[in-house]
Amino acid sequence: MISLRGKRALVTGGSRGIGAATALLFAECGADVAIGYRSRKEDAAQITNQARGFGVRAFAYAHDIGSREGSESLLRSTVADLGGLDFFVGNAGIWPADDVPVADMDDSRWRRTMLENVDSMFFTTRAASRVMNDGGRIVLVSSTAGQRGEAYHADYAASKGAMISYVKSLCVELAKRGITVNSVAPGWVDTEMCAGAFADGGRDRIAASIPLGRVAHPRDIAGPIIFLCSELGRHITGEILNVNGGSVLAG
Repeated sequence: MISLRGKRALVTGGSRGIGAATALLFAECGADVAIGYRSRKEDAAQITNQARGFGVRAFAYAHDIGSREGSESLLRSTVADLGGLDFFVGNAGIWPADDVPVADMDDSRWRRTMLENVDSMFFTTRAASRVMNDGGRIVLVSSTAGQRGEAYHADYAASKGAMISYVKSLCVELAKRGITVNSVAPGWVDTEMCAGAFADGGRDRIAASIPLGRVAHPRDIAGPIIFLCSELGRHITGEILNVNGGSVLAG
C-alpha cells in the first residue's frame, strides 16, 4: 500500500535498533537509503547489504554528527551518492543507563547527553533542510520521557523534550516548502540500548506495566515513521506520534 520507489532516505543511527529497522523498511517500500553510524562498521555493512536485497541502492557512512563538520559531511555524502534527499530520519542518540539523581549528576554526563541528543539533532536537521527536496519529510525519534520526564534520567528527558519543541518550531519554518516535520515518540523498545534495564527480570516487569502487555519491536517504531514519510501522512506536521503501547496513559 505504501510505495516509496524513486525516493531517497537518510537514517542516522542506522546500524542497529530502530534506525536499522527503519532503513530496512524504507528499502522494502522501494526507497534508496543511506545510513549514518559512528563506529559499528560491520553492523552498518550488514544493514546495507540487506537493504540492497530489496533491489534498491544503499550506502553507509561513518561520521560524528555531534559536530557541524560531521553532520554536513554526512549530508554531502548522502546527496552525492543518492542524487538528492527526500526523507531524513534523525534517530541517533544515547540513553545513559545508570540511574543518577540530578543532585549527583556530573557536568560531563549532562554535556555528553546534550551533545549526542540535542546538538546532533540541530546540526543534522539544519544540514538536511538545506539540501532536502521540496515536499520532503523530516522525522525525529524522541521518547515518552520527553513528555512526562524520567526521574534519574533528567538529562535524557530534557534532551527529548527539547526535540519535541524543536519539531514544533521547525515544522512552521519548512511548511512553505511543503516539507513536514514530525516526531515519533517510542516507549520501551527491544533494542541493545535497553539491555541493561531488561536484565534480571526487568523486561517482564516493564512489559507488565505496558497496557498492551509487550515491549515494542524496532519495526513497531519503523512503521509509523514510514507512514509519516508517505503520501498518507502528507497533511501531518508538527506532531508527536506516541508509539508506546499505551504507557503514557497508564503512567
